[in-house]
Amino acid sequence: MRRNLSVLLLSCYSLFAQAPTAPAPARPKLVVAIIVDQFRYEYLQRFQADYTSGLKRLSTEGAVFDDAHYIHAGTETAPGHSTFLSGATPSISGIVANEWYDRTLKVPVTSVEDRATQMVGGAPDTIGASPANLLVETLGDQIRKQGKDSRIIGVSFKDRAAILPAGRSANGAFWWDTNSNRWVTSTFYMKTLPDWVADINRARPFARSLGASWFPLNAKPSDKPFCTMVAGNADIRYCNTLMATPWGNELIEEFAERALIEEKLGHHEGTDLLTISFSSNDAVGHAMGPDAPEVRDISIRTDRLLGNLLAALDKNVGLNNVTLVLTADHGVAPMAPLDGVKNDSAKGGRLIIGKLTKLVQDGLTARFGAGDWVEANTGSAMVLRRATADKLGLDWNKVQQTAAEAARKMPHIARVYTDSDFNDTVEYDDEITGAMRKSYFHGRSPDLMILPEPYYNFAAAEAVHGTPYEYDTHVPVIFFGAGIKPGHYQSKIAPNDIAPTLSDIIGVIAPGGSVGHALREILQFSH
Repeated sequence: MRRNLSVLLLSCYSLFAQAPTAPAPARPKLVVAIIVDQFRYEYLQRFQADYTSGLKRLSTEGAVFDDAHYIHAGTETAPGHSTFLSGATPSISGIVANEWYDRTLKVPVTSVEDRATQMVGGAPDTIGASPANLLVETLGDQIRKQGKDSRIIGVSFKDRAAILPAGRSANGAFWWDTNSNRWVTSTFYMKTLPDWVADINRARPFARSLGASWFPLNAKPSDKPFCTMVAGNADIRYCNTLMATPWGNELIEEFAERALIEEKLGHHEGTDLLTISFSSNDAVGHAMGPDAPEVRDISIRTDRLLGNLLAALDKNVGLNNVTLVLTADHGVAPMAPLDGVKNDSAKGGRLIIGKLTKLVQDGLTARFGAGDWVEANTGSAMVLRRATADKLGLDWNKVQQTAAEAARKMPHIARVYTDSDFNDTVEYDDEITGAMRKSYFHGRSPDLMILPEPYYNFAAAEAVHGTPYEYDTHVPVIFFGAGIKPGHYQSKIAPNDIAPTLSDIIGVIAPGGSVGHALREILQFSH
């Protein structure tokens, strides 16, 4: 009996040993990395029944993380886009905001402004843009290190949104120049536009929006448009900019499809990378607030554009050769009530920058004497005049602390941090303080980092973002395609985890500045 059992076990072992093992999925030929600018996670839920195309497919066939939050406080476009494919926080990447005050030049500078370059394709003699201010590597830079033939392309309406995800090694980053109504790049990447981009510009695709009106989807004949591209009609809101309409996103998607074909993405020896940032959602959200019907409408239109993009990827590359990730760079706060406008349903309120400046100016004068103490102030960021303190022979840290004490006296200010608070290696247990610290970079960050209470802001009329609060940090993260196990995942993650995860899928080392980790629970690849 024992002999028969041994024979049976040996036969079973031989059977399993001879059974062929399933081959690991091939590495993707193309990674498509998409950011929808200012897209709250809850838009996936609130408008779920309205999605019939791309977002529906990604949500049902992809790996969806329901609890993804940014871990830095400065939830703006540039920090979010720099985090996307680097995995770094602003404290490491140096991209602390969309713009910061340059203490040497004595002017604000943008996150991608580069005076050593010029714009290509737009108005002549215009300062260009580049990733020079980005102090870390991105996924594209790691792909380049493989030494294989790969193409890396970034596209968005905004320069920072095209440049920062694509990184230093990109073959090209392209954005929309509103002054010339053209797609442009900079001399950092090339001296002249590729023929296919010049062809798009000659076709003047923006012209179809001239004089047009943005009507809701499935509008009835009696419905009024949301806005019109014709100024002077008092009964209909003027659209203001092309980016603040669905036509802006349409131009981005069409450009991305053309880049896919003309750059032969997905058909090179190494893995290609296409980064896309849809900017119109942000412009509409700022103007109207997250609860406006315009936001619902452009979210549904984004779903349809993503469907078009998936179809183009399948036709030109094959979705089995593509890994796609979608997220957002930040959320947005509810629209705060305007001064003098009664709105019982609105939360919070609007703070006045001038009052904050006066509080700090008066506080420093009372303690140290008369002087011009405030050099620059946006409300959430204040730069003090160091020359005034030096002239009086004052301890700079004491000046900052005195200014912070004065700023805290303003109603609805939750926290005030100083440059001296963060210019060390101390770790903080408090989550809010930790998030603020992750947005700090000495030399670029202001002397005072000021956080209002929830739902309060310094904007005059817009809906805004830029805080560590839930409504600004909670964003969708969806992986889809080659190498991905579909499903809804409940673990708490950060967008910083995207770059290491894609690195694992591609088979490259994660970018050096990344603080994230690979989300291996969604991966089908063997390691």
